[in-house]
Amino acid sequence: MSSNPSGPLSGIRVLDLSSYVAGPYACSLLADQGADVIKIEAPEGDGLRHYPSSLEGESRAFLGTNRSKRGIVLNLKEPEGMAVFMRLLETADVLVHNFRPAVPARLGIAYEQLRQAHPGLIYCALTGYGDTGAMKDKAGYDQVLQSFTGICTFQGAGGKPEIVLGSVVDFYAASLLAGGVSSALFHRERTGEGQYVGLSLLGAALAMQSGRFVRARNEATGVDRDLRSGGVTGIHPTKEGSLYISANTPHFWRSLCTLIGLPELADDTRFDTVRKRAVHAAEILPAIEAALKTRTALEWEQVFGEAVPCCAVRAIEEMFDHPQVLDQNLVTTLDHPTVGTYEGFCKALKFSATPGPEPFAAPAFGQHTSEILNDVIER
Repeated sequence: MSSNPSGPLSGIRVLDLSSYVAGPYACSLLADQGADVIKIEAPEGDGLRHYPSSLEGESRAFLGTNRSKRGIVLNLKEPEGMAVFMRLLETADVLVHNFRPAVPARLGIAYEQLRQAHPGLIYCALTGYGDTGAMKDKAGYDQVLQSFTGICTFQGAGGKPEIVLGSVVDFYAASLLAGGVSSALFHRERTGEGQYVGLSLLGAALAMQSGRFVRARNEATGVDRDLRSGGVTGIHPTKEGSLYISANTPHFWRSLCTLIGLPELADDTRFDTVRKRAVHAAEILPAIEAALKTRTALEWEQVFGEAVPCCAVRAIEEMFDHPQVLDQNLVTTLDHPTVGTYEGFCKALKFSATPGPEPFAAPAFGQHTSEILNDVIER
């Protein structure tokens, strides 16, 4: 195998005009698959670079969401910057941005302004609320859309609304965007036609809740739409540490009861379904949690083995050295001109025939400007 093996998207060039999380991470997912991604930043830089970070010299979040890209600084509001961008566009297969719907036309880069000169271009626009409707020009961010679409209400479980940490809407939108771009490239391969690909955080936030977002004809308002099974399933205290348990199937429920020394619970017909256990949670949980407090969370992991789906609650720092994570090659070592050597996530997708290149560090601000400009001039 060569030192730089091809990926399924090798030979594809992506211009990444997006900032923050969803758009940039989608482009990193494309880079994982071999695409040449050029991150184009305005003179003020991606806003994520300026977020608070405990990492010296760079934003931890920026590094994590912009791996395997080359970086250039262009001012698209100035003729010189726009001229370079247009030269780059001649070499590109995909353009990704997360401007509000009114902005691209003002810059002269709306899809309708580019499609005639670039009929094969995959033009991907990520917005907060979509590109039509009364809310289309509102700023949309992960936690704003969580609040808007009911995610915070569910996370609060009927009490005070709570944000789901980790930019979950952004990362899900990134996956949808990367998949949409790949599908559009497949269509172009068959037809030669480029197209507009639209995605909103609103759509991503509702797609995440497809199991909740179902309403029967004439259904009453305020019905329970939560996906959680309730009852035994959840995080429980132990002698030391916390343990998550999922024992919804009859087999896992019986295994749990047997291994914690309460087989009579499994034999009780009042508790023989997930729904019944949710109804009788106040009766069941004290006995189960008392049994769990006889061992540590890590000890219960060993006791339950494969018989009961469970996990001791861990910190993300433990993932860098966890044997299963290392076995799956999900951690890699990268070199950055400012931060130096650091460890980060590798690739989630594995391709046997086209594994793609090894990841490299997110670019320092404008790191590859000269290299990319020289490439444009040579072309």
